[in-house]
Amino acid sequence: MALIDTHAHLDSFSRTGDLEAVLERAKSLGVTTVIAIGTDLDDWDFNRAQSVLHPRQVYYTVGLHPCSVKENWAESVKQLEAFWLDENQIKPVALGECGLDRFHLPQDGQEAQKIFSWQQDAFKAQLKIANKLKCKLVIHARGAFYETMELIDASGVDWSNIVFHCFSEGAEEVRVLNAKGGRASFTGIITYKNADNVRAALLAQGIETLMVETDAPYLAPTPNRGKTNEPGWVSYTAQYAAALLGVSAQELAEITTRNAKIFYGLDKVN
Repeated sequence: MALIDTHAHLDSFSRTGDLEAVLERAKSLGVTTVIAIGTDLDDWDFNRAQSVLHPRQVYYTVGLHPCSVKENWAESVKQLEAFWLDENQIKPVALGECGLDRFHLPQDGQEAQKIFSWQQDAFKAQLKIANKLKCKLVIHARGAFYETMELIDASGVDWSNIVFHCFSEGAEEVRVLNAKGGRASFTGIITYKNADNVRAALLAQGIETLMVETDAPYLAPTPNRGKTNEPGWVSYTAQYAAALLGVSAQELAEITTRNAKIFYGLDKVN
């Protein structure tokens, strides 16, 4: 049984000196592939380097996370496209994660509005790049689901290239997303007792387009909730999802692995 963790932040493990051990543990748990997600200038080159050091085990994305957006966001965003244009380097498999986040805004209303306005502008700029490149997009939408949807609609980006990662909305929202042609990816949140809405969303979307992720080092699934999450633990999320959907763990692994390979074009990466 082979699984793909479609969303992890590997730079955190590098800072603690644990990255190699974490990747080995992932393989021992059947997680053969990890997609290292970009959030800011600090991790873009690092993630690309990991894809070189660990070919066919680590793939990467580049993007400006909404919580990384500052007043000078344009300086970062203008460097994104170069990652696709350099023929001598392994290309990203997606742009992201990018989007909108109201959850982490400051309490001061005026300051919050200023930062959210920056987020919107940075997201629009990244959508423009994605539309030009016709690449996949990893979306972060926390506390701003419909606002994020509206900006994607206005951008003209092909919805079949869109995945809302770490989906934490409910069945109604995932149906709206699916109806447009986008999909949701699910984390260990589905194993939490208080996450009935997220489980309902997973069931509403079904297995046909399902992808699973850790969002490591965050959101460790039960039975490891509260610990530092790592890519190998996507196996717990996959097992839980299989039981929820009434399929075998093997079938779920096969389908989610196929979905991830097709969506991200993993077999086509140079």
